[in-house]
Amino acid sequence: MRYTSLLFLALLALPLRSQSIAGRWMTIDDNTGKKRSIVEIKVTNGTASGRIVQLFRGPGEEQDPVCKECTDDRKGRKVIGLDIIRDMVLSNREWTKGTILDPENGKVYDCKLWVENGTLKVRGYVAFFFRTQTWVREPG
Repeated sequence: MRYTSLLFLALLALPLRSQSIAGRWMTIDDNTGKKRSIVEIKVTNGTASGRIVQLFRGPGEEQDPVCKECTDDRKGRKVIGLDIIRDMVLSNREWTKGTILDPENGKVYDCKLWVENGTLKVRGYVAFFFRTQTWVREPG
């Protein structure tokens, strides 16, 4: 009976893990379908943030770029290690009220994150204009 209860509790926790945004996520290029980076998202005291921990660059691309186009405190900082998601707060089943940075153009967008079918939906928007990407949880 005791082991059955523990197994039941462990099985209940599985969906919670799969719905969490915390962890490492692979970003995919919208145009080529190739992997671009790994972003690590952490949740601390109810606030989520994310930073780039790895880049997948082609031979003709800068291997260790800096954010030249950034206009805030991230200007000139290396993209690897750069915090691109800031101040996200959970509201119902979505993370909102924060921002996301596109280090390629230096623009900062309002952001919404949610888990859907085991993937992370990442929406950056300005007013009514938005773009949504699908990130895939890194295996392991």
